[in-house]
Amino acid sequence: MAEKDSKKVAKAKAPKADKAEVATGARPRTPEGYAARLRKHYDEVVRPKLVEEFGYANPMQVPRIEKIVLNIGAGESTGDSKKASIAAEDLTQITGQKAVVTRARKAIATFKLRENMPIGAKVTLRNVRMYEFLDRLVTIALPRVRDFRGLNPKSFDGRGNYAFGIKEHIVFPEINYDKVDTMWGMDVIVCTTATTDAEARALLKHFNFPFRQ
Repeated sequence: MAEKDSKKVAKAKAPKADKAEVATGARPRTPEGYAARLRKHYDEVVRPKLVEEFGYANPMQVPRIEKIVLNIGAGESTGDSKKASIAAEDLTQITGQKAVVTRARKAIATFKLRENMPIGAKVTLRNVRMYEFLDRLVTIALPRVRDFRGLNPKSFDGRGNYAFGIKEHIVFPEINYDKVDTMWGMDVIVCTTATTDAEARALLKHFNFPFRQ
């Protein structure tokens, strides 16, 4: 009897998976207090190196990655409205966070585009999921890109943000190649708190971003 009671207590204490996460196949929520590997790497390695390199007097001046935004443009949605939903599902699988369908703000007759028509999908990652995605991006996805010769070191916007494109989303291990009907290209925007491109470039280099020499 005591054994049954203990099992009931353990079951009651176990965290329940969110219905949306089950439906979308997203990863379960991370435990409280969990720190991603690259977050520890930032605190223990990257931050001290940046302080040494740029001589920051205030710890709050040390740049950090604030968020990562991923965007898929599903141009085929003008002919098939379901394409944007499929793109959102794939993006959810890749990031572990539910992606949202993006819609046209205005009608453009030339492109057969109507106002509020679904045209793609996007997701914004912060904190633990951002660092986990960054880890998979640098160590697994980018090395799997065909004929990869490194990222363009000049693709900064002058305000510390970096953007690049990936031609095929199947480089991410979360995507089952055999079940893919459409190859999606995606834009990846890494937003940092750096005030200059030099600081942002140094920050990403210490995260092992494979910039071209």
